Amino acid sequence: MVRAPCCEKMGLKKGPWTQEEDQILITFIQKYGHENWRALPKQAGLLRCGKSCRLRWTNYLRPDIKRGNFSEEEEQIIIKLHQLLGNRWSAIASRLPGRTDNEIKNFWHTHLKKRLEQNNYLASTITNKRRDEITTNASQNIDEHHINQDSQNIVAYHPTYCHYQEDIQSNKEENMQYSTNYEHKDMTSFNNDMVFWYNVFMSSGNNASDEIS
Repeated sequence: MVRAPCCEKMGLKKGPWTQEEDQILITFIQKYGHENWRALPKQAGLLRCGKSCRLRWTNYLRPDIKRGNFSEEEEQIIIKLHQLLGNRWSAIASRLPGRTDNEIKNFWHTHLKKRLEQNNYLASTITNKRRDEITTNASQNIDEHHINQDSQNIVAYHPTYCHYQEDIQSNKEENMQYSTNYEHKDMTSFNNDMVFWYNVFMSSGNNASDEIS
């Protein structure tokens, strides 16, 4: 199939459309329709190619075109359809009555794409930050557990600590033995003193009775 020559080689007009050209195209399509875009310019008396007439009618002149800002619902539909269809703008436009494929494509590249990239970046940053915090907290808990466990092991198994406990027990036993021995010694000394003074007293009593008699 031979490719048709460009507009310049055919001597056709390019560039912005005039109001007069717009009116000619509107009048012709309203009267005859647009079954054959390739033959339409010549039939309508326009020095334009068929592609230029089709794009002008589809994107600007057809009466059911919806103008104005996209609603939130339309934005969500575009996002979902783009995930499924990719850059098939005509297929996406067919799901949005009144919107043109060219308008949807421009809106995607100038607004939606940048917004989604920014949201994805923020979400990724927040996720990474939370993951780092969880990892840090888990690492700190593990370190604290190991430190506490090591401290307990050192106290339980360190020879110095064991010897210290043994010395405390030994000192307790020695103190109890010393206290018992000391009390026994004191009682013995006390008994000996009592016997001594009793004998002295009895001796002095006997001497006194002898003198009286």
